[in-house]
Amino acid sequence: MNKFTFGSRLKNTRKRASSHSSSTSTGMQTPPDDIWGDLDLSSTEYARKRRELMQLINDLRSLGADTMISLPSIVVIGSQSAGKSSLVEAVSGVNVPRDSGTCTRCPMECTMSSNATTWSCNIKLRFDHDLSGRSSSSTPRETAFGPAITDKNLVDVWLRRAQTAILNPDQVPETFHKMSIQELKDFAAASTNSLPFSRNVVSLFIEDPSATDLSFVDLPGLIQNDAQHVVNLVRELTEYYINKENTIILTTIPMSDDIQNQQSVTLARTADPEGERTIGVLTKPDMLGDGAVGSKKNWLDVIEGRQHPLKHGYYCVRLPDDAQRAQRLSRGELQRIAEEYFDTTLPWKDVAERRRFGISGFVSDISALLVCHIKKVIPKLKEDIEQLLSTCLEDIGTLPERLNVDPQIEVLVRVNKFCDAFKGAVTGASSDKTLAQHNRALYAIFAHDIRATSPDFRPFEDPEQHCSIDALDSEEHATTRNDQVQTMGLYDVRETIEESISWELPGNIPYEAKTRLICQFTTLWSSPAESCLTSINDVLDDIIQQLVKTHFGRFKVLHNLVSDLIRPDIEEYKTKALAAIKTTLGIETFPIYTQNLQDYQSLRERWLAKYRKARQTLEDGRILQPTGAYSGPHSNHANGHGRAIDIPPEVHALAYLAQAGYGKLTVDDLPRLLPPDERFEDELIVMADVRAYFTIACKRVIDTVPLKIEQSLHQALAEKLSVSLLQLLIADTTSTGNSADRMNELVSEDPAVEAKRSRLEALKTRLQEMRRKLVNFAN
Repeated sequence: MNKFTFGSRLKNTRKRASSHSSSTSTGMQTPPDDIWGDLDLSSTEYARKRRELMQLINDLRSLGADTMISLPSIVVIGSQSAGKSSLVEAVSGVNVPRDSGTCTRCPMECTMSSNATTWSCNIKLRFDHDLSGRSSSSTPRETAFGPAITDKNLVDVWLRRAQTAILNPDQVPETFHKMSIQELKDFAAASTNSLPFSRNVVSLFIEDPSATDLSFVDLPGLIQNDAQHVVNLVRELTEYYINKENTIILTTIPMSDDIQNQQSVTLARTADPEGERTIGVLTKPDMLGDGAVGSKKNWLDVIEGRQHPLKHGYYCVRLPDDAQRAQRLSRGELQRIAEEYFDTTLPWKDVAERRRFGISGFVSDISALLVCHIKKVIPKLKEDIEQLLSTCLEDIGTLPERLNVDPQIEVLVRVNKFCDAFKGAVTGASSDKTLAQHNRALYAIFAHDIRATSPDFRPFEDPEQHCSIDALDSEEHATTRNDQVQTMGLYDVRETIEESISWELPGNIPYEAKTRLICQFTTLWSSPAESCLTSINDVLDDIIQQLVKTHFGRFKVLHNLVSDLIRPDIEEYKTKALAAIKTTLGIETFPIYTQNLQDYQSLRERWLAKYRKARQTLEDGRILQPTGAYSGPHSNHANGHGRAIDIPPEVHALAYLAQAGYGKLTVDDLPRLLPPDERFEDELIVMADVRAYFTIACKRVIDTVPLKIEQSLHQALAEKLSVSLLQLLIADTTSTGNSADRMNELVSEDPAVEAKRSRLEALKTRLQEMRRKLVNFAN
């Protein structure tokens, strides 16, 4: 489906030569009928509608819509030497700067209106991009530049002044109002802050009773022989405009060079591969001498659509040379000269469609095309604006509501909610169980690390040749042992006993031997305990930081103040928790004591039996296999196939014990019946005593340390903050001498949020105004 069609049945074409063939035979496209039906382009009604449509787009552009959606527009592009400036002058009727080098360094937006009785021109500056070229998030700043101009000869200097103001946004625009052309040149040469190019716009509004209603944007000429970054800047600016889907591209093509060599043609083809929104404007036909027969034929093929076809074709214009410009001829006289040239020069005079030659038909056609396209895309523009407005309102809805209560009440409520939330996190009563769950996981790691310090007693003369003796049950078993735990065999324990002998009576094992061995593992508990507390502190910091952000984050000043006020209390209770842990672990060093005698005695007997069993197994060269309880001997010693079953001797032993009245025993009970080891009984007893005490002390510590942390850190801090935070806030607000002002400051909006709110509110106002204009126009 074609996106662009001309806005009317084009009328008032110049008289065709009688010898011309029809346009159909040449393959050229004539502008089709459309929405305006048979309405004459020159009629008052059409002119009114045309002006209203163009004014609508200009109003939307002034509101910054062009930076958010693609507005219908005509953009003039071309190389510096392509005759682009002369084309702009011929269309607009005003002179533009023509010095050597790159004259136009910013987009120039030109709107012409015929709804006037006298000629006038007004210039505005529109700043809708920042210094880096990005679209500004704020409302575009559009300001009038200078007085209304009534003398066409003054437009040149005022355009230079306006462009200088655009390229120097750090200067007040009025600075350049009275500068002469030479002063402007001197300023540009001396300035070190001037931008090389800018996307901000110089806007001209020309009222001319003899003009055709039209709006277009003239871009800086494409360059090749300059610093690469300058070349890239101009090309990127051009691409920024022509890549918009609603842009009609007027590419200026000098006939003095091959069309394939034109950079503007290449860029236009890239942006518009199908050629649906590109119009070629051929300039400098008078540069083709009488001998350029081949070139003229090629260009004729282009004009008549046989080469490089475009949907809307090509126009050929002859623009005034320097001598004619110097004569200051009128627009009508210049058009008459151009018409006479095309009507008398081969091969142009034989082309059937005369409207393709000269400025008059070109301007009328592109004006109709723009008007038609504007009317066509208005529903889409409304849809785009509605979508942007909906998104804007959603973004506003994500912002916190403006404060509408007394600041003191707001602060008090937030403090109480914060303290309650922290207490809930500590007790686990709140819906957020993060603190409790994280701490339980850390306490489980701590318990594992404590169990990993269990003594590694191996009841053998050569302990390194044997594996560790496993724990009595899985509860106290650690998958890995602490690297600092020393493997000890019978001779190692004997050495410790001998080193501890003092004035004990014969046959008594020195108590110090046991305490020395016990201290070997209790001294290892400080590191996992402190490591656990460090991790607990990290979790606490994260939780408090999150709660502070949740309850005070909306107000940056209050957020920062609360963070500063509670930090000393947090650090104080972290220090107290560390001291409590050290005290708890210190209790385990002296005295070596437990009142849990029943468990201790049971564990001692079990460990002693386990060590004796290991010794006996080694001496017998076999391993006892555990079985279940046994209540007596069985006479059946064969399986179902009649083969004999090899019954272990332990089963026989259990059977005889059951006959003797010792029923319900297991193989694990048999080692207790073993006689004392005559060689190493003392060593086995020490091992059993120390190992039993480790189990008792380990279970005690892995409960006591977490409870101490919870009590001395979390619970104590929660109680303290519920009182001290409010007191500290009151002290802060009264210290300034004006508590009301301080409270207002504490609940002042975060500058970033306030800036975002202001930006979104301004955007909402702009979008609502755009929607209003579109709705009103449709109605």
